[in-house]
Amino acid sequence: MVSMTTPNFESMRNIHKTKSTKKRTATRKGRNRTSGNARNNRGGIHKLIGRYPRWAWWIGGLCVVVFYVWIFYYIFVGPFGFRWRALYGDAKYPEGYEIRGIDISHHQGNIDWELLRNAMIEKCPIRFILIKATEGTTIVDSKFKENFNNAREYGYIRGAYHFWSNKSSAREQAYFFLNNVFLLKGDLPPVLDIENKPDTVSVEDFQRDVLTWLHIVEDRYHVKPIIYTYYKFKMKYLNDPVFDDYPYWIAHYYVDKVEYAGEWKFWQHTDAGRLPGIKGYVDFNIYNGSYYDLRKLTIGN
Repeated sequence: MVSMTTPNFESMRNIHKTKSTKKRTATRKGRNRTSGNARNNRGGIHKLIGRYPRWAWWIGGLCVVVFYVWIFYYIFVGPFGFRWRALYGDAKYPEGYEIRGIDISHHQGNIDWELLRNAMIEKCPIRFILIKATEGTTIVDSKFKENFNNAREYGYIRGAYHFWSNKSSAREQAYFFLNNVFLLKGDLPPVLDIENKPDTVSVEDFQRDVLTWLHIVEDRYHVKPIIYTYYKFKMKYLNDPVFDDYPYWIAHYYVDKVEYAGEWKFWQHTDAGRLPGIKGYVDFNIYNGSYYDLRKLTIGN
């Protein structure tokens, strides 16, 4: 037989009231702590602000703004300043050089040579013109013959360059250039324009391929060909003493001076030049020497 005990409802109500009271007390304490922390934080901020005069805060804010403006200029504006000035007609080109020239291809379209013959770059006449001739083993620039003949007819020191392709061998490219370009006495040495290295080829094999082209062309004209490439490309892939024997035509845009510490002959310093007789932009170049030195560099001199 099971004994049945009658619940004490009064005791249960008392227990419930006690728990509710404790819960409300804890909640109020939590709220009081939160409110106290907020008041302390606000008080700390007011004390910090009040510790310095208003003019000091204005100077501090101005310094922060100047800092961010400097960062923006250094990262986004500075590296392209030369190009922006050239594009908007306020170009300032490197000083201290008198022998100026350009390089052209089909990208310049039909050139008005009568207008170009009197063109000046920084009050200096155009002395030399480098002309794209070939690319790979199949492409002859559509304007090469016209540009090449006119450059000589109008009295410029002319040169011809081959644009390197990773799709064909160095030997095939060298003979393709030689079969389509016939340089004469007074022309600049042949030029190899090289801007890309195949990902599947090691640096050593790549350098050997470049030397193959250079040696084949040198054997034909008995003069060291000119190497054209970008500053960083040369430092990464052609930074071997064997290449120092070849005249270097450096492409280094939007800078006040060449960063390359070695010897260089030509500097392509902007791709945003403007000249009468040429529609659109044209590359501007500098020769690092006198006009007499430039003449001595040519074939047969």
